[in-house]
Amino acid sequence: MPMSLRETLQLTVAALMHATGDSQSELAGALGLTQTQVSRRQAGRTAWTLDDCDGLAAHFGLPVLDLLAGPTRACELLAPARRRAPRGTARAARIGRPSFSHEEAGR
Repeated sequence: MPMSLRETLQLTVAALMHATGDSQSELAGALGLTQTQVSRRQAGRTAWTLDDCDGLAAHFGLPVLDLLAGPTRACELLAPARRRAPRGTARAARIGRPSFSHEEAGR
């Protein structure tokens, strides 16, 4: 049995949140909702509305139809700038080389 549109949207939102690193709180802020409202929608206790779909599509920079097409299509079309850095990348970039003076090296 194929997935319902409601289930597809829940999976798509979860996949996009994972790909971008967005938390429920961040997504809620972008949509004008509370974190609890986003949680209820993602758990299936409340349905995403058509207005929510417009907001989700705008937030993730996708056409609404591609958002509704499922997680694979939506994630394929997600702009590279919206994707979070792979684990370890940001940390490695911040660490850099240790700096010390030649005087410290001679101690």
